Amino acid sequence: MKICFWGKVADALKGNTLGGGELQIALLARTLAGLGHEVVVVDLDIQESFTTPEGIIVYPVKGYSGGVKMLRTFTHRLPILFSTFVDMKADIYYCRIREYRHILVYLAARRLNAKFVLALASDLDILSIAKRWKHFYSSNIKDLWGVLNGVGGEIVYPFLLRRADMILVQHKGQKEILSKKGIDSVMLPNMIELANMDIEQAEENGCFVYVGSLDKRKGFGKFYELVGRTPEHSFKVIGRPRDKTGNGYYERLKAFKNVELKGRLGHRETLKEISGSRALISTSPMEGFPNIFIEAWACGIPVISLYVDPGGVIEREELGVVADGDMEKLIASLKEIKRTEDFSRKARLYVQQHHELNSARITEIDSIINDLFK
Repeated sequence: MKICFWGKVADALKGNTLGGGELQIALLARTLAGLGHEVVVVDLDIQESFTTPEGIIVYPVKGYSGGVKMLRTFTHRLPILFSTFVDMKADIYYCRIREYRHILVYLAARRLNAKFVLALASDLDILSIAKRWKHFYSSNIKDLWGVLNGVGGEIVYPFLLRRADMILVQHKGQKEILSKKGIDSVMLPNMIELANMDIEQAEENGCFVYVGSLDKRKGFGKFYELVGRTPEHSFKVIGRPRDKTGNGYYERLKAFKNVELKGRLGHRETLKEISGSRALISTSPMEGFPNIFIEAWACGIPVISLYVDPGGVIEREELGVVADGDMEKLIASLKEIKRTEDFSRKARLYVQQHHELNSARITEIDSIINDLFK
């Protein structure tokens, strides 16, 4: 079968991205190519097509940057993008991450009598608009593209959820939310390639580590508060600011003696920093199933999360602490959390059983794809 993905996936296919969603798309695309499927990717950020070692062909959208400014989105860009998807002539079209332009993929699939698959990237995709405003849109209100994509997404996404041939979810909590809406879904947990992670087992250095985007949407302000209120603890920050709010807190953190700002690191260097830490800190108010949680457990360290517990897995599997939005509980957990050999073994076993991209998971993916045509 021919399967078409789209998005900013080219860098992930080359191994150059830290974005969790893009990484998951790249892993799935490579897996399907390894199963013998013809896999193509449409990426707006490249100028020339290329073929990966796995045989995946990555296409640009020719002529997308042309047209008259202020008018070209609807008169030029969207028609070209739709034509590009139709030209792929795929049997299956796959979309992930909330985007109004997914409607073009859906329409292309229907034009060709193909299957349309929609994968959730975050719990926010299926929660109320009030929560999306609080945790996402309020960060983009001055960004014209953010406003356009947000309004378009609110119109398009509910339609796609009802009309997709298959909805893929990351954890049990997402499946339950959709079930209450009368929407069936298939659970495909985020994947990780343990064999390629090159984890170095480092001795604990006593530091807590924060990894990811440094911005308002990821709750970086709460992390700043945590550092300021706990001078007795040491922290490492891996990542760069992505908005004015994040940059403001980042600059102020430079004055704190208990925090080390590492900037953006490569994947191998990031894993090395994680594996030597006492625990991973997350202050993000809303996620799907963060890749960084899985990587922390693969490194044998617990996760301390202010808000997020994907599908209840942290509490159920005892993989760290969830503070339920309570900063006092989060601060208390810093003193109580312990990284032991028993915990490290349990955490790594959990990852192997539920997230490792192994032969059993590859068979599961093959079955999910084949089920589309039953």
